This record gives sequence, C-alpha cells and structure tokens, in this order.
Amino acid sequence: MASGNHSTITKFFLLGLSPDFHIQAVLFVLFLEIHFLTIMGNFMMVLVIRADSHLHTPMYFFLSHLFFLDLCLSSVTVPKMLKDLLSETKTISVKGCLVQGFFVFITVGTEGCLLSVMVYDRYATICHFLFYAQMMKKQLCVQLVWGSWGLGALSTFINTLLAANLHFCENHTISRYSCEVPSLLSLSCSDVSTNLIVLLCSSLMHGFGTLLPTVSSYARIVSTILSISSTAGRSKVFSTCSTHLTAVSFFFGSGFLCYLMPTSGSPLELIFSVQYGVVTPMLILLSTA
Repeated sequence: MASGNHSTITKFFLLGLSPDFHIQAVLFVLFLEIHFLTIMGNFMMVLVIRADSHLHTPMYFFLSHLFFLDLCLSSVTVPKMLKDLLSETKTISVKGCLVQGFFVFITVGTEGCLLSVMVYDRYATICHFLFYAQMMKKQLCVQLVWGSWGLGALSTFINTLLAANLHFCENHTISRYSCEVPSLLSLSCSDVSTNLIVLLCSSLMHGFGTLLPTVSSYARIVSTILSISSTAGRSKVFSTCSTHLTAVSFFFGSGFLCYLMPTSGSPLELIFSVQYGVVTPMLILLSTA
C-alpha cells in the first residue's frame, strides 16, 4: 500500500506566503530586491577578498567562505519562491524537494560550523595576540574550513538519504515556501521514528557542538576585554569581534525561532522562515561588510 501511494505522489504543494494576489506582487518586488542585493553583495565581497592580497588573512579567508555560503543559501530557496509568487499553483516534485532540502541542510549546517570556527579566530586574536600567527596558520585555517564542510555534508547525506526512502500518502502540502528535510517527515505515511531519532541526534550534536564553543569563546573574550584598564582600549578590542557577534546572533537567533516552532503554517512561522532564509543572509552581509 505504501509503495502504491509513493508511486502516485510525484509532487508537493507549497503553501506559500499569501493567497492574495496583490500581496504576492508586493512581496515579489521586495524579495527580488533583497535577493539581488544578497547575491551581488556576497559575490562582490568574495571577489574583493580573493583579489586583494592585503585581505589574505585568516579572518577574511573565513569571511569569504561565509559570504559564499550565504550566496548559496539564498540561491537555493529564493528563486523558487519568486517563481511561486507569480504562479497560481505552487508545486515542486518529490525529487526537486529532496534536492532543495539537501542544499538547504548542507549550507545551514556548514555555516553553523564556520561561525564557530570564526569565533575561535576572534578568541585567538584577542586572548592570545602574541601567538596569533602560530595559532592560526594557513594550513590550520584550510583544515577548519574543510572540516566545517565535511561535518555539514555528513549530517546532510545521512538525513537526506533516510528521507529519500520515505513513502508519501494523501497529505502532500508543505506549510512553508520551500522544502526542508524536517518538513517531509510529517508528510510521510512510513515509520519515521528512525528519521526523527537521527535528525534529533544530528541537530543536537551539530547545534551544541557549534553553539557551546561559541559561547565559551565569547565568555573568555569578554573576560579579556573587561580586564583592559582603559575605556578606549576596551572599545577598540570589542569592535574587532562585534561584527561576528552580530552575524552569530542573526544566524542562531533566527534559526532557533524558525526550527523550534512546530510546522503548522501559521503566519508567525512563515515570518520566521522568511527571515531565516531570505533576510538573514542579507543582514549577515551588511553586518560584516
């Protein structure tokens, strides 16, 4: 029976942002502008960092990968959303949904790891200034970036492959504007207990594995800053990590709001989803540029 249902379900319906045509037109113009600024801004920042030899430092090396990840995240979800805003029927094939969910998963997972790596770079800069060159050698920086991609890819492959084996029945409406692996579990008529356990374990390991080092490093950074006697000195040192702190706040804050809410299709859930997938990449660009 499951096999038969699976063979008949070839596409999902996306709930979208609003059924009102006039609101959709306004949202299309707004998100098109945001998408254009995000793509061009991140692309130009990557080119500038690669072209200017003065920016070939660990901090800008990590930033170039952060800009590339935000460019990818915006490119994976926003073009389909813009197309759907102009369409009466908002659909996506099952395979297309899995592909989109795969790329969303890997970019978000890798970006979380990379932000944790970047806070270690700030920790080395502020707390161990005299040994910074020895601590942040080029080879280590490359290994940290590839490690971030590797951890993001590992979690993504496991969860996506499990989702690809699911069977889908009558319920095939996704209450968001894009496909993500967690959204597919509620649509399946298969036993998703294994998927839920793996997703929960990977999310906890990934979340706490990136958030705890970030909080710990910032605690040491704040302690070091407070030990500086002059106000001007404290302000100067704090300014070196304020942009990263802003990026971390945008990423983890909007991510928790987006994924901790139950999948219900409520207006608040859609707002958090748009903020995370569309607005946050632009805000991170503006805060670090």
